[in-house]
Amino acid sequence: ARRLAGSAALYRHLAAAVARMRDPGAFLRAKQLEQEQRHAKHQDTPYSLEPNLKEAPGGLRDLQVIRWIARACGLGERWRDLEREQLLQHAEALQLARHEALLQDLRIRLHYLAARREDRIVFDYQNALAEQCGLRSAGSRRAGERLMQRYYRNAKGVTQLNAILLQNLAARLAPPDATPPRALNERFQVRGELLEAQDEALFERCPRAILESFLLLQQHPGLRGMTAATLRALWRARARVDAPYRRDPVAQLLFLSILQQPRGIVHESRRMNQYDILGRYLPEFGRIVGQMQHDLFHVYTVDQHILMVLRNLRRFTMPELAHEFPLCSQLMSGFERRWLIYIAALFHDIAKGRGGDHSELGARDARRFCRRHGLGREDSELVAFLVAHHLSLSAVAQKQDVHDPEVVRAFAARVGDERRLTALYLLTVADVRGTSPKVWNAWKAKLLEDLFRAARRVLAGELPQTETVVAEKQAEAARLLRLYALSPLVEQPLWAQLDTPYYLRHDAQEIAWQTRNLHYRVQAPAPVVKARLAPMGEGLQVMVYAPDREQLFARICGYFERAGFNIVEAKIHTTRHGYALDTFLVLGEGRGVHYRDLISLIENGLAEELASKAPLAPPRSGRLSRRVRHYPVSPVVDIRPDERGAYQVLSIVAADRPGLLYGLARVLAGHRINVHSAKINTLGDRAEDVFLLSGDALADAKSVLRLEQELLAALQV
Repeated sequence: ARRLAGSAALYRHLAAAVARMRDPGAFLRAKQLEQEQRHAKHQDTPYSLEPNLKEAPGGLRDLQVIRWIARACGLGERWRDLEREQLLQHAEALQLARHEALLQDLRIRLHYLAARREDRIVFDYQNALAEQCGLRSAGSRRAGERLMQRYYRNAKGVTQLNAILLQNLAARLAPPDATPPRALNERFQVRGELLEAQDEALFERCPRAILESFLLLQQHPGLRGMTAATLRALWRARARVDAPYRRDPVAQLLFLSILQQPRGIVHESRRMNQYDILGRYLPEFGRIVGQMQHDLFHVYTVDQHILMVLRNLRRFTMPELAHEFPLCSQLMSGFERRWLIYIAALFHDIAKGRGGDHSELGARDARRFCRRHGLGREDSELVAFLVAHHLSLSAVAQKQDVHDPEVVRAFAARVGDERRLTALYLLTVADVRGTSPKVWNAWKAKLLEDLFRAARRVLAGELPQTETVVAEKQAEAARLLRLYALSPLVEQPLWAQLDTPYYLRHDAQEIAWQTRNLHYRVQAPAPVVKARLAPMGEGLQVMVYAPDREQLFARICGYFERAGFNIVEAKIHTTRHGYALDTFLVLGEGRGVHYRDLISLIENGLAEELASKAPLAPPRSGRLSRRVRHYPVSPVVDIRPDERGAYQVLSIVAADRPGLLYGLARVLAGHRINVHSAKINTLGDRAEDVFLLSGDALADAKSVLRLEQELLAALQV
């Protein structure tokens, strides 16, 4: 409590009486528990997109907890009081005062901006708050991003000193430990369950011991961390990790040893990042600490994303988690020197925010690291390749046809060998899963796995010709049809109307499903709509079979938009006799409806929509997320011929929103453009879609320019 009004003497009397009643040890334990519970409410991270600067880890409350405990212990409540009690060094007290001043300044400004109590630095105020603090946009970095990096680094400093002070206060209150420390080596000992430097000047005198301390924590699983004195010594000596230190062969060997240990790699990497060691040993990493990525699909700062990718890779090595990603676990178990993939993970996004291609810039950094650490040529080339091409597998899988032999052959040629392919697949799965919980789904998992398996077959020397692929799929589909007691050759009337591209884009199971539903109505005058649970276990697969006509694709997109489904993939095909045979993979938006009811809803509702003669309805104006409103993506439209010159490829990048795909489809329908395939790639709040097109309007440069302008207008937020 604090006195607001009234007798000062009476207040002091009350405070003294309450202090005599208080048990400092119990008070400390209660406040520690409160802090743990409060941090858990904020996902135990200060790095959320819209952090609460009062309650989140690294916020004002973490500083107030220290003051309250110190006061309860009779040690004062000002930072200089704690310095006098030798709980703080002078530099630490100054640092805490600076951290507190920044948080208080931001909080007051935030309250004025919001005209109310608002402790979350929400998107709505980030740029305005940054400008009030004198920060301006620079290059591709917005003022709000620069502010948030300053905030995250400040919060990181608060969490560092909070941990040191809580340990110091606990040690001050605890009875002396009569158990003598147990020596680990001539530099370190174990006190209780904590690692302790035998000499508080150890890190200053022998900086190599800095990295050794993290290695020892890995090698001794019973250790929970470091003593307060050792943490403080580490914090004071962190500046010793400098250029000469990075050139020290012993330090280099220690760092590689940390990455090569069988356990604790992620835990100690996070601890090194927390105490500013990782960013000093890898200066490139230090530059991206606290750097937010407002690309609408990453929800972590760059450094936290990198460590999340490292965590995902490590999970592939744990037998108890093999059920999560069986293929990845199997591949990782047989991969020699898997720590090379960990190095690639550390560098894959390390050049974000520098301008230029971050993959190429990161690959250069990785090569320098490998050369400095004495890695062999083959290992160095693998790491550099993974960093330079860490987006390649995902881009091909999500934007091209992974069932096209030419696409697979070109990708396999770029990768070169099976070891590289395996490492790239493992890194890609870990990377995509480490961007945001909303980005990964079963459909993306299947695309990546399909491309990996197809490329592995090519690299193993299996180079099937197109005719062979088609024949194999037909044979397998026919076998599946026989399981449904359909007589031999019943499929022939439909298959006679299907050409090679159809067979390349569909697997045998899809061909059998569609044939089973269409073999007896090849000439059906009315639209046929069939839906089922998607084979990969997420979403619904919807087949549309109808006489082809203009605006068909737009009508289908319009129906799904109004019904609340997101299209993630569309395979558009026109048969030899002029029928559209289209397949869509759609995801619902958290519906609590049984899938059988959804299937019935789609089959009846979409069939009615396709039978309608009414003009296309205008797109609905859906609600944008606040992140999209305040950090919009500049839309990009690109139309160019495909590699074979048979079609035009339309690529778009835009902020995702309800009705986006339908708006694009209406523009294409207005120009009488035929859509042959669509890859709808939604990454959080960002859409990256690719369409295969044909039409007379694409043959004229002026018409193409007009089309691009209309598409850009449709993409504008």
